[in-house]
Amino acid sequence: MDHPPSHRGRLRVYLGAAPGVGKTYRMLDEARRRRDRGTDVVVGFVETHGRVHTAEQLDGLEVVPRRRVTYRESTYEEMDLDAVLARRPEVVLVDELAHTNVPGVTHAKRWEDVDALLAAGIDVVTTLNVQHLDSLNDVVEAITGVRQRETVPDQVVRSADTVELVDMSPEGLRRRLAHGNVYSADRVDAALSRYFREGNLAALRELALLWVADRVDEGLERYRHEHQIDATWPARERIVVAVTGGAESATLFRRAALIAGRTAGGEWLAVYVARRDGLSGTSPDQLARQHAMVTDLGGSFHTVVSDDVADGILSFARAENASQILIGASRRGRWSAALRPGVGERVIAGSGDVDVHIVNHQEARRGTRDRRRPDLGTRRTVLGYGLGVVLPVLAALLLNLTADLHDLTLESMVMLSVVVLVALVGGLVPALVAALLSAALLNWFFVAPVHTLTIARGQYVVVIGVFVVVGVAVASVVDVAAGRAAQARRASTEADALAVLSHSLLHAGESLPTLLAQACKVFGMRGAAILERASPGWETVAAYGDAPDTVSAADVEVPIDDHTSLVLRGRTLAASDRRLLTAYAAHARVVRDRTRAADQRVHAHELAEADRTRTALLAAVSHDLRSPLAAIKAAASSLRNDEITWSAEDEAELVMTIEESADRLDALVANLLDMSRLRAGALTALPTDVDVVEVVRRAVAGLPDAERIEVRAAEGLPGACADAGLLERVLANLGENALKHTSGPVQVQASAYTESDGARRVSVRVVDHGPGVPSQGRDRMFAPFQRLGDVPQGDGVGLGLAVARGLTEAMSGTLEVEETPGGGLTFVVTLPQAPVSGGPPDEEPG
Repeated sequence: MDHPPSHRGRLRVYLGAAPGVGKTYRMLDEARRRRDRGTDVVVGFVETHGRVHTAEQLDGLEVVPRRRVTYRESTYEEMDLDAVLARRPEVVLVDELAHTNVPGVTHAKRWEDVDALLAAGIDVVTTLNVQHLDSLNDVVEAITGVRQRETVPDQVVRSADTVELVDMSPEGLRRRLAHGNVYSADRVDAALSRYFREGNLAALRELALLWVADRVDEGLERYRHEHQIDATWPARERIVVAVTGGAESATLFRRAALIAGRTAGGEWLAVYVARRDGLSGTSPDQLARQHAMVTDLGGSFHTVVSDDVADGILSFARAENASQILIGASRRGRWSAALRPGVGERVIAGSGDVDVHIVNHQEARRGTRDRRRPDLGTRRTVLGYGLGVVLPVLAALLLNLTADLHDLTLESMVMLSVVVLVALVGGLVPALVAALLSAALLNWFFVAPVHTLTIARGQYVVVIGVFVVVGVAVASVVDVAAGRAAQARRASTEADALAVLSHSLLHAGESLPTLLAQACKVFGMRGAAILERASPGWETVAAYGDAPDTVSAADVEVPIDDHTSLVLRGRTLAASDRRLLTAYAAHARVVRDRTRAADQRVHAHELAEADRTRTALLAAVSHDLRSPLAAIKAAASSLRNDEITWSAEDEAELVMTIEESADRLDALVANLLDMSRLRAGALTALPTDVDVVEVVRRAVAGLPDAERIEVRAAEGLPGACADAGLLERVLANLGENALKHTSGPVQVQASAYTESDGARRVSVRVVDHGPGVPSQGRDRMFAPFQRLGDVPQGDGVGLGLAVARGLTEAMSGTLEVEETPGGGLTFVVTLPQAPVSGGPPDEEPG
């Protein structure tokens, strides 16, 4: 039954870790099952890559003819999107979702074709390898060394109705590859030694498993949200740790990491509940240290905002579908805990089906001091006591002078206002003194009998008592509010300072001009500079904007060290700003010292490298170059000696010695010149379409014992994109190196293959069966003047392999070394394949 046009089709993706795991086979098997159930299934595009078992799965399935597209004088086959839309099946199979279409078809990417089919209400079943997910592109390149040029946006796959992982162990996939079930026989060796290494496959498999696991977790959370399920579903062990900022948090973190590590897939999350008013008893530095500790132990740190700590912890735990909550034992004393339940008790009461663990620690039951009341300072406290005595007396005297104009009610309100004013200035204790003194003055001046402390009527006792209670209560509230306001101001100041410093540290980086620009922006300056004292005056190290060139021309100066200062031009700064500017100066000193150290390291390395090169070159000139020169001189002198009559054979041998020594000398000088050009970056390759076999034969023809070299080339080998002259030098050096290290035959094998990202390559392998080199010494083989003790000291200057790698890289190729099965070394030169009438690259297997 056809879907209505308004109904979007369903997408099913078979995801694999690497080519050859069986995605296409599984897709076709699914199609056959659906066909047997009566579903209208067609094949839009399936690439079998010559695999017999995969091709057999196509039997009995309707295949929509492909569209033939001509591009740059070559013909390619693509999926005929219009034909599939006209056919309107229920389900269509579309292989290789990441494929790039040939220019000239409707869409540039195949996933865009799939989106068009889904929009038309047609269900799509497709295949994809994990390395083609856009978000994993950089990770895959780091693992395999291959940059995937064809990617699919993650959202396309995330929106799929079903993502099914087609899994296979690395060992099983390598066996399948070795049996020829993935690639043709001529490509197996290169694939096994490059992309399909066991470590690569294990890493790609882990990526695929983790990506699918995250999608399953997202689906579970989406289902819980859509069905308004608040109850915990402990599909995996997820532990929430309440962070207080105290010393006990470290104990909680270790305990959570231990619990999470006992179960596969367990994770733990640390949560700090911040108050909505922004006030906190925990310093930012302490939280930063605990954040780093959480990360080191494998957890994640989170911050939530809530007026109630217990409610914030429970809300976070439910949102994260946590199975356990860890809380430290209360630090409050027993009396405080008995009078009012703590955070732990309230979390337990509201946890429901989430397990709550109260973890004991050294700080438990030690009590906490009240941090609400800040220190108002000595001057302000003394002023509060003074006002607490003076203001009530003055107010009473003024009220007494106008006693006929008011009654006890107004007089009480005036005295209460005095108490509130004293509380604002001096805090609670001076306000309490003012309240008691005001009550006494009210009784003396305004309660009958006046001018005595005697109270004649009982209701006045109540009035005085209520006055004292209300005065103390109001003073307490005012005191707390004033304290909170002072704390908020200090917190705001601290936050501003931290923001400025963080901005500097995070964005200034290692650049002094950038740091100066940030300082000018923060402090509103026109320019800034770092000046260093010199013999005649000041020398500018770094500057930004309208920077002063001397200290006397600056509006602000902050010393960096005894000889350097940070100066700014624009305005003078307050003391608080200067403290922040001092932090900028300290950071500038660190940046400058680090820059100097880095420059010194680079300079020292350059001097050491130059000295090493000069020493090696002198050794080469003094010994290796003298040997062929001595042979030439001896042979020439012998030929010129009239006292000796040489036979024709002897003369020919002497001439051959001169020629061979001259060739050896020419090769040594050429290698030295090539290395100097490579070091100077003056070597330019001119790549063209090169016949690799012809270049190999020319390279080995001039080598001694060339008859020991066997050249093998794959049938129909395409050309390589390379510089013929440079490639000949590379192969000659590799062939000479191989002949030195083995007395047996040397094989040179040329073949072509296609990378998993579709890039076409031509490789030349130089194989010897000599003693080989330990794996830890193979990287040093390509360093200049390295012989690793495997050849006599007089045989070459150790530049051949270094020059070969440099020339190969100049042609956009690579030169790697592998161990030859059975012993020896194999050098692999890989070059881009020359374009064949243009066209896009071949697709990798599905």
